Amino acid sequence: MSKKLQGNGLWESSRMMLPEHKLELINSAKTAGVRLPIELDEHEWERIARAMSESLQLRKPIALRMYHAYEESKVIGMIDRIDSFRGRFMVDGEWFDIRQIEGVERDGEDWE
Repeated sequence: MSKKLQGNGLWESSRMMLPEHKLELINSAKTAGVRLPIELDEHEWERIARAMSESLQLRKPIALRMYHAYEESKVIGMIDRIDSFRGRFMVDGEWFDIRQIEGVERDGEDWE
């Protein structure tokens, strides 16, 4: 059997690539490692709101798992402010989007 018919030989042996093909290759390489955001139910949002409120009022540290397309990220610290009108909260002088929260932890374990 010819090399062109094995594996990816037919694609690699072609000498011409249309711009559309090149764009599709670039886009598929970019989206290969992209993580999709998770959907939280009402119960989970209530737990998050309770934990954030407790952190704000009692000055307790909190760890929030945040959405990021390529890696796991957390915001760790005490909540300074909550701006519910704009849907954001402040930790250590930096604003974060509430809609990006994927879960809450306290002291390295899930919030109970």
